[in-house]
Amino acid sequence: MSKTIDLAELLLSKPSLTPSDEGCQALMSARLSDVDFQVQSLKFGEVENFWASRGDTSPVFIFAGHTDVVPVGLDWQTDPFKPEIIDGMLYARGAADMKGSLAAMVVATERFVADFPNHQGTIGFLITSDEEGPAVDGTIKVCEYLKNKNQTVDYCLVGEPSSTNQLGDVIKNGRRGSLNGCLTIIGKQGHIAYPHLADNPIHLIVPALDALCNELWDEGNEYFPATSFQISNIHAGTGVTNVIPGETEVVFNFRYSTESTHENLQQRVLDILDKHNLDYKINWEHSGYPFLTPKGVLVGSCVDAIKTVKGIDTELSTSGGTSDGRFIAPMLDAQVVELGPLNATIHQVDECVSVQDLDDLTDIYYQILKNILA
Repeated sequence: MSKTIDLAELLLSKPSLTPSDEGCQALMSARLSDVDFQVQSLKFGEVENFWASRGDTSPVFIFAGHTDVVPVGLDWQTDPFKPEIIDGMLYARGAADMKGSLAAMVVATERFVADFPNHQGTIGFLITSDEEGPAVDGTIKVCEYLKNKNQTVDYCLVGEPSSTNQLGDVIKNGRRGSLNGCLTIIGKQGHIAYPHLADNPIHLIVPALDALCNELWDEGNEYFPATSFQISNIHAGTGVTNVIPGETEVVFNFRYSTESTHENLQQRVLDILDKHNLDYKINWEHSGYPFLTPKGVLVGSCVDAIKTVKGIDTELSTSGGTSDGRFIAPMLDAQVVELGPLNATIHQVDECVSVQDLDDLTDIYYQILKNILA
């Protein structure tokens, strides 16, 4: 087997359920140290992170990723922490998200340093074990550490599984922002047979919810779809049929484009609620700014590398959920893309990745390094 598959299997055999690392980072750090990287272990709270760099000039290109994985679930055909290759597919929790990418990053870097020991610029690794969890003591803390050290980053490749139907067919060159709201509508509890003595908060909120659901928040742009408002949970009642509830809770989320800001969206929600004369309280959680890397050096290098290795044209996309790119792009003022294997089985039972795809991904990462730093 290739060096990439060997390293992937070593990483996948470690049960690094978020936020545990279980020695994955030590394994990566040792490999990078062997090719003259300076490695700094960074533990914040209970979360293991590390920053590694080779070189001290511009441009600065970094790989970013995470060693933690989500819980395994039930009824796997293989042991989720004993990687196994079946019909050319490598099965294990984290195979696609994203230990396969981590292995490809390390092996591509080893190969690049061997071929170009005096490369220009700087290669860096920003690795956390807190991406699948709260994301409080991981990448965001490492970015703060780097800012305090005046460490600049020009280009960042996050190894999240971005591909849809074949390796390299999609690059994420941005992500939508994410804004969560928990809205409580206050009514008056009472007997359901005497509604004139109560004030049903479910009935009160319905017209406002209709307005929120039908509001055009923005029209998106060349890179982003229109901002989306979605209700994820509505809860009310005491569990019996004869009591009008005193409160109704509505949980919702915005996935928003660069045409809106979270401050503007919050104010527009409040305006709609106030228009309907509701008695309410609301708690906000802003979990990610939108970011966008337009066509330029980083995007062009990735597109060229995919064309060179796979012979296909790639699509630029900002769809999907959030990633740690939401911290790296604004905090370090870096161009950020996500490029990794197929995302068809991520977080699922029997997560797997093509062995050939991991070897090809290694070649793509190597070519990107050549395009930017050789």
